[in-house]
Amino acid sequence: MNRKALIIIGLQAVIIVVLAWVLVFYGKDEFEAVQQKDDEEIKTETHVTKQKGAAVVKLSADAQQASGIAVETLKSASHQAETVSYGSVIGIEPLIDLRARYLAALADANAVRAAISNSQQEYQRLLALNRDNRNVSDRAVQAAEAAWKADQAKLSAAETQANSLRDSLRQQWGETLARWAMEPQGGALTKLLSHEETLVQVVLPDGAQPQNIDIKPAASRGKAVAAVLVSASPQTDPTLQGRTFYYRAPAGELRAGMRVEARFKGQGGKSAGGVMVPNTAVVWYAGKAWAYRKQDDDQFVRSLVDTSQEAGDGWFNRSGFQAGDVIVVSGAQLLLSEELKYQIKNENED
Repeated sequence: MNRKALIIIGLQAVIIVVLAWVLVFYGKDEFEAVQQKDDEEIKTETHVTKQKGAAVVKLSADAQQASGIAVETLKSASHQAETVSYGSVIGIEPLIDLRARYLAALADANAVRAAISNSQQEYQRLLALNRDNRNVSDRAVQAAEAAWKADQAKLSAAETQANSLRDSLRQQWGETLARWAMEPQGGALTKLLSHEETLVQVVLPDGAQPQNIDIKPAASRGKAVAAVLVSASPQTDPTLQGRTFYYRAPAGELRAGMRVEARFKGQGGKSAGGVMVPNTAVVWYAGKAWAYRKQDDDQFVRSLVDTSQEAGDGWFNRSGFQAGDVIVVSGAQLLLSEELKYQIKNENED
């Protein structure tokens, strides 16, 4: 074999080795890509099907137990229609200021009364001495009389100031709050002063004056708190028409200036039949409330919940659900995630 043939054979061997490495290098990437795709397909295995246009989430009994899915059977319930009104949390700084000024004027009046007693006694003592052979001068008697009359004038001014502030309290805050404010120790006003409670002004329809109402911040999904009637309010709501009333409620998350929603049951209202959907069953999606209904041992369908009538720890629904329906009260968020995952996968495939 000549030298030229050996060179050709050597070059061929080198080319074969290089091609082998190229195939290994790129083949590895392709293999990993295929493997990753298979893994993704396994991980995104869907548990959702379509039945009559509705998404149905399917989970086996073992999967339900592992995921913490818990259900509850709805029972028949009756609910009296509620009236919804609105109002706002009132800052009581002006009330506190008037109260402080009133109590200060009252204290001034009491102090002047004590001074009057002393100045009157001094005047009478000097007058008696003056009449008894002029043991004191007329000028001393006149000075004592002037001091006594000056104290009387101070008392009149202090009482006038106190009366004026008392009238302002009544005109601006009503008789009940004014009476509370004029108590030196605070009395019923104490919890408002310490911010344990807050004052709420609510606009009510004609003829309505419930002793108790439920309030919460407007547009809030939080739980309502009980509020108790204080009195009619002499102030109007600049944004709403109607008769206004003061209520006191636990401060909690309520802040001065906050708009609130008030609910109360109307007198003599008729009760409606339906079911109570507990708030533990509700998941929020696209700005709406939903609950999952179990329609078979391993199938769950999402249904819209009417949240217009809140009652206790849930919402009263006259339609959409019925007694005997089994709904998910724990794990609904997981079912929603499975359903949305299915929707996203379909959109990507499209």
